Amino acid sequence: MKRSRIDALLMEQEGIHECSRKTIEDLQLRKLNEVLKKEKEREGYYRNLPERLESLEELQTLPFTTADDLRRYGGRMLLCSQADIQRVISEETSGTTGGIGKRVFYTEDDCRHTIELFKAGLGELIFPGSRTMICMPFSGAFGLGELIAAAIQELGAEPLRTGIGKTYGELSEILKREQPDTYVGMPTALLSMLRMCGKQSLKRALVSGDACPAAVMDEIEKILGSPLWPHYGSREMGLGGAICCPAHEGMHMRENHVIMEIIDEKGNVLNDGEWGELVITTIGMEAQPLLRYRTGDSTRILSGWCPCGSEVKRLDTVRRKDGSGIMGELDDRFFRLPYLVDYALTRKGGTVHLEALLCREEEESLRGILENTKGFQGKKIEVNVRMAGSDDGPLYLAKRRLLQGE
Repeated sequence: MKRSRIDALLMEQEGIHECSRKTIEDLQLRKLNEVLKKEKEREGYYRNLPERLESLEELQTLPFTTADDLRRYGGRMLLCSQADIQRVISEETSGTTGGIGKRVFYTEDDCRHTIELFKAGLGELIFPGSRTMICMPFSGAFGLGELIAAAIQELGAEPLRTGIGKTYGELSEILKREQPDTYVGMPTALLSMLRMCGKQSLKRALVSGDACPAAVMDEIEKILGSPLWPHYGSREMGLGGAICCPAHEGMHMRENHVIMEIIDEKGNVLNDGEWGELVITTIGMEAQPLLRYRTGDSTRILSGWCPCGSEVKRLDTVRRKDGSGIMGELDDRFFRLPYLVDYALTRKGGTVHLEALLCREEEESLRGILENTKGFQGKKIEVNVRMAGSDDGPLYLAKRRLLQGE
């Protein structure tokens, strides 16, 4: 089996000759201490932390950084000049944060490193001459869609900047006209498109940007006739974090960029193989490194080496805990129904509204699943189902979550 491309990426970026655990951990400790030293010298947000640690285990003694810290003090976390900032990603605000949104900053090198990671991951399934449908947001220079497109071009393939929000009619036309062989985008949007438009020329798919429940993955793989390539990333780690290899047993984290920990509800660090919350320390971020940042996502670090031979650590499936967790559970149940194209849930007061797009008339199965799901039992449920048409599109443009109505 071919070894993961993550090894070659780490060796090239860091100038090392192997990716053994010792080499990786020595590299991580050195880069972590460089960040701590820089914080002290520039009187950064973390200036009161030790300037040097003697081991990676000592990282566990440092305090956590939370999403609220990032919202309130993100600007103070910068370790570079404002003139060096190439991209800022701002979170949409809500009433729960008092109008303060997270802002994550990137230098040109931060963006370049992400493109190189995307090339490593995409290079497993995209080949020179391929045509790839990118169903991700395009938001200007150094945006997610733009970085993916740059990586695809550097692989000698052609990116199709499809974006998000297209109707099924528009997507079907793109499939017929452009004949893409590869898809990059969110998993449930892909399944909805496949059920409405058929796979046509598509042969392979990389999914990221949201949780991918087992049922969604199974249904996509059944239609495509090939295994999915799941990736994981977040804005806090530079949009790209972990990539799938030919073994399809977890996702290799770019460990020269991120130190991973898994913690329990009390903040205790767990052993590899145990499920908990992912905590990241971004030793590779030039603009805004974060120390022990609590992502809110649930996963585990897989034990042992990968069957591909790489010693780079791997994440298991990631379950989002940002309010979309219940959607992952429902997606896993709802999308086993072959006639479901998409659905959305909205809570208005004491009533839960279910909107669904179907390939054939059906209501009671959906209602029954919702009524028997923890958190919805005994709730008033209103169901609005209709046949999906060419003018319809996915009911979520971003991560799936229980919506709050007025």
